Amino acid sequence: MRKILAVTLALSLMYIPLSAYAASPVNVNAPKAVTSWQDQQDQQYQQDQQDQDDYAPYVPYSPEQLDNLLAPIALYPDPLLAQVLPAATFVDQIDDADRWVRANGQEDIDDQPWDISVKAVAHYPEVLDMMDERLDWTTAVGQAYVNQSTDVMESIQRLRSMAYSQGNLVSNSQWQIVDRDDIIQIWPANPQYIYVPTYDPTIVYYRRPYLGGFFGAAISFGVGFTIGVWLNRDTDWQRHRVYYTGWRGDNDWQRRSRPYIRENNVYINNRVTNITVNRTVINRTVNINNVNNYTSVHRDVNFDNTARNRNVPYQNNRGNQNTGNDRNQNRQTYQSNQNNRPNITGPGYRATPVDNRVINRNIDTSNPRLNQFRGRQTPQQQVIPQQAPPREVRIPEQQQPNRQTEQVTPPQPVRPSQQPVRTTPPQTFRQVTPQQVQPMPTPPQGPHAFGRTEGNFTPRAASQRGEQSRQQMNRPAPPRPEPSRGQPNKSKPNRPGKPQ
Repeated sequence: MRKILAVTLALSLMYIPLSAYAASPVNVNAPKAVTSWQDQQDQQYQQDQQDQDDYAPYVPYSPEQLDNLLAPIALYPDPLLAQVLPAATFVDQIDDADRWVRANGQEDIDDQPWDISVKAVAHYPEVLDMMDERLDWTTAVGQAYVNQSTDVMESIQRLRSMAYSQGNLVSNSQWQIVDRDDIIQIWPANPQYIYVPTYDPTIVYYRRPYLGGFFGAAISFGVGFTIGVWLNRDTDWQRHRVYYTGWRGDNDWQRRSRPYIRENNVYINNRVTNITVNRTVINRTVNINNVNNYTSVHRDVNFDNTARNRNVPYQNNRGNQNTGNDRNQNRQTYQSNQNNRPNITGPGYRATPVDNRVINRNIDTSNPRLNQFRGRQTPQQQVIPQQAPPREVRIPEQQQPNRQTEQVTPPQPVRPSQQPVRTTPPQTFRQVTPQQVQPMPTPPQGPHAFGRTEGNFTPRAASQRGEQSRQQMNRPAPPRPEPSRGQPNKSKPNRPGKPQ
């Protein structure tokens, strides 16, 4: 009997939730809520896609633009160039390293928290200072190396071929020029020192300098710098890359310099085998006006189209935008609209390039919004002087005897040793309006060391009085008249009781 009751109770408990679910009404709004949520998600996705389309993609540099950009460093020796290209992506560290070297020299460079390439470049102050003074150019080179490393290596080889064909690349005591399989390599000739070349890109790639009927040298060299363990990289021109050697390479320059190298774990370890670049350099703003100054190889080429690499959204109508291959036309239209943007200085006005490193680093001088405030003074708020509250001046009224309230007190005896005490009747004051009081201007007074009367002291009048006093003292005294002999001397009266 107990078993039957237990089974019946269990079945009844299972039946109750099923019946309650069957009896509950159907939620007809549930599908609508799900649909609304999906619509919101779709709208958000479309908005995100639209926002991404508003920002221009990276505009690659053309071969001519890369030639102009890389012309100043294309003839650097390969081991130095292998450090300069990755270091150009660490723009902030380049600036910090230049400040450190200016203040402390070569001391403790290896202990700084910089990238390995920045530490290597810091051992060559001439190159480091050049990169820091041209931060816009350094940023542009870093952006090109991050996005177009193969194009960068090809441009360097193209520039070297141009200089080599003009007879300006020849081996000497400073470097070794190796032409092998249409690849030009530049190695240090001295096993202990590396030399940084100095040249004019407008000449070295096109002709030899001709002076006084003779051909001169298009490239000069300064003081040699030490080849140290920090030159732990080299260039692979066939694969278009920079790679880590760890001073185990087979090139001639490494075999010559290896006996003079003192290895350490800062530059020779497994953590620096991979070449690290700072890919966030593409988010930095580049002043195109400064980069446009680099036109030494191709004079008719500028960098105006690469201004879109600064994450600037489109300003034209979205309905007129094209996709795919027509984006270049949109970029030109955008640039034209920006150049023809009206402002207070007239249509089509473009600001004069500002050659100031600090300003160009912190302010985009090519922004047309700066023209809205050009030539105008900042409006100043008019300060309304607050009127001082009326002063309460107390003036004693005339004393009048009040016989009704005056109390006559008998005189008290005064002791001889004490002085009599003066008693003054109480004074009454009345309040007057500010019109009745005419404040007199008082000269500014400083600390009163000798009382309150020195405020009327005039240095000029005192000087004049002193000069007059000195003139009177220097003036000779008038002669005294002598008394006549016939007349008695009246100046000396006779004393009483003394006969004359």
